[in-house]
Amino acid sequence: MTSVPSTDQHLRKDAAANRERLLVAGRALFAQRGLGVTLNDVAHHAGVGVGTAYRRFANKEELIDAILERQNEEMEQILHEALVHPNPWDGLVQYLEQSLALQTRDRGMAQIFAGRHGRPTQYDEARDRLAPLVNRVAERARDSGALRDDVTGTDLIFLQIACTAVATVAQDGPRLEHLDDVDQLYRRYLWIALDGMRADARTSELPIGALTTAQTHALLQPTRPD
Repeated sequence: MTSVPSTDQHLRKDAAANRERLLVAGRALFAQRGLGVTLNDVAHHAGVGVGTAYRRFANKEELIDAILERQNEEMEQILHEALVHPNPWDGLVQYLEQSLALQTRDRGMAQIFAGRHGRPTQYDEARDRLAPLVNRVAERARDSGALRDDVTGTDLIFLQIACTAVATVAQDGPRLEHLDDVDQLYRRYLWIALDGMRADARTSELPIGALTTAQTHALLQPTRPD
């Protein structure tokens, strides 16, 4: 005979479902607007009551911590895939392309990755978890002779921070006429940097064309009214 789930089981399932809704909604809002949104905003976006949100997460910091854990899992998977790539250079490129695609879609993640938000202890935990893998990606490429001897894993981290800054400018700026791929502008500078890191000094065909002076001026112009 099939047993009827108890009230406690129903409550646990409801609590887990609400927690998942808040995680999904929080990540969506942080991705769109950065980490300035409130837990109230997340609750409304998730379609749950504010009281429910505060029962699942005592404050916004707890929600950020839970989202960061998921993001770390995604980054870890990207790094492991890069490390088993048969070509170490292609593995390094794959890691940078995939991790930057993730960060440029998710503004909150980029802010955390750049050290601009988050608890120091959790930031240290993420570093201890991910940094050795990043270092191994760089080490494999160096040992294969594809990467310059003086390029390290920390260089890959700062390269990502620079590229996400370009992506933020492109995302926040006005839409440019006849330029539908401005959101991909960061990839141009990623590939310029990649060519600079090659041991053989070979150059690649850049995936995105350069902006004109007029387009650059339009993208960077101040938005504050006179």
